[in-house]
Amino acid sequence: MSVSPDPSAVSASGAAPGEGAFDRSVPGAPTDGGGTASGENDPAAPRPQLPLSTQLTRFVLTGGLSAVVDYGLLVAGMAFGLGYSAAKAISWVFGTITAYAINSRWTFNSTGRKGAFAAVVVLYLTTFAVQVGTFTLIYPLFEAWWGSGVASFAGFVIAQGLATTVNFIVQRTFIFR
Repeated sequence: MSVSPDPSAVSASGAAPGEGAFDRSVPGAPTDGGGTASGENDPAAPRPQLPLSTQLTRFVLTGGLSAVVDYGLLVAGMAFGLGYSAAKAISWVFGTITAYAINSRWTFNSTGRKGAFAAVVVLYLTTFAVQVGTFTLIYPLFEAWWGSGVASFAGFVIAQGLATTVNFIVQRTFIFR
């Protein structure tokens, strides 16, 4: 036995309650398409933060992909005759855009808050300075102890690790909260 909706319950759009994009049974109450005014599918509504372990895993994977983009464009730029500074500047920009595009949505579940990209660029410039500054401070000490090969690798890992940690904490706590 089929039950048809009560004709008096049909909304202004001609759809039964819960069937249209807007349910006029409560005047002015937009719905999520399921008949509720919860706003669950509102793209501008804040999304819940993912667990820390999920965010860390996604952040590392995104960082790896962004590094491939950065390094690949660096090598390609130099192969096409760009100087190493120009090639690095271009590759860094595209690596940063890649990291932002993926991290903002996938890692931090962001809805695209205004100003987030600018904040990330400022953060990346800051962590770039942290990375270069840290390397510059520790490299001479490490070189004296272990030689240039070990010093450059150890200095890179420590400086990159510090910058990445700051980057993750600031993005998770302030930019994509």
